[in-house]
Amino acid sequence: MKLKTQFSILLLIISSSFSGNLLAQETKPPVSAEELAKKLSNPVASLISVPFQNNMDVGIGPYNGSKNTLNFQPVIPISMTAKYNLITRFIIPIVSQHDITGEGSSQSGLSDAVVSAWVSPAEAKNGLTWGVGPVFLVPIATNDLLGTKKFGVGPTALVLKQTHGWTFGALVNQIWSVAGASDRADVSQMFVQPFLSFNWKSGAGLGINAEITQNWIGNSTSAFINPIVTAVTKIGKQTISIVIGPRIQVAAAEGSKADFGVRTALFFVFPK
Repeated sequence: MKLKTQFSILLLIISSSFSGNLLAQETKPPVSAEELAKKLSNPVASLISVPFQNNMDVGIGPYNGSKNTLNFQPVIPISMTAKYNLITRFIIPIVSQHDITGEGSSQSGLSDAVVSAWVSPAEAKNGLTWGVGPVFLVPIATNDLLGTKKFGVGPTALVLKQTHGWTFGALVNQIWSVAGASDRADVSQMFVQPFLSFNWKSGAGLGINAEITQNWIGNSTSAFINPIVTAVTKIGKQTISIVIGPRIQVAAAEGSKADFGVRTALFFVFPK
């Protein structure tokens, strides 16, 4: 399946999944930019969002390769009871890479998806909230070099505090492969993401996070530091959030470290 066709399918999913929700919300009072920025800083906020996060990394490995990863990652909250929500997040990477696996090589397509589901309190107490649940690795890669060909499962958890415009906390998950191609390496990896941000009443914000992936089987660590600038605005009636900042890789498996990277993101926000 061509990459253009895959992207068209994802856009169709957005349209069909959220159009009914939008119609139901048109008569509700508007949510302030400050409140939206606060919720966007909280991975388990009761807020439907459809982020497109693009990561471009250059100068990778011995062949000076480049890699672009567009993460389509909708967040859908589901009310379970009056006290608890189920927050689901799907991360579907669309990858295009050149000179990574060899000089003159090129691969494009979907990589494996990561699906998380957190049970979280509907209301934070004193600005403190948490979420726990399962995480799944789903082998949907369209190219053998872009995926693991393994189905994985494990636990995920996060905790965060919001006070006086600040948000700080951490997310962690651990995935083990439980099924898949017997000729591919097993998966056992931990992901840790500490984060810190500050948002003004205008919806503008500054933040920084680290993304650390520990491959226990390969005994390797990949780590990025991501400083970001954020803003909340509107295009017509559609509320959006914009993110931009550098990606600084501070650790990588031997021969795979990027010289530099840039992160940009566009969030389509649907306040409840």
